[in-house]
Amino acid sequence: MAFPTSVNNQITDSVTQANTIALGDAPAMATGNLLIATSQALANAAHNATANQQLATTNQQATTTMGIANIYSLSTASTGEAIENIYG
Repeated sequence: MAFPTSVNNQITDSVTQANTIALGDAPAMATGNLLIATSQALANAAHNATANQQLATTNQQATTTMGIANIYSLSTASTGEAIENIYG
């Protein structure tokens, strides 16, 4: 050690080594935490995209069903009359 202490050198060396390993591990731990947070955010984004696509498909099917039901509910006579007035 650089200066004399009343503490055993083995104790001060072990404390120094523990502090050194904590400082050495900090960047790796920070990077690991960043990667985990990023992967969770991307997984949530993918899940939300899938859920939105499923909801959009359901809405499109309902809209198509209602449109076809409206087409079938029209009277053919009135449809022919309207077409004749348009093209006639």
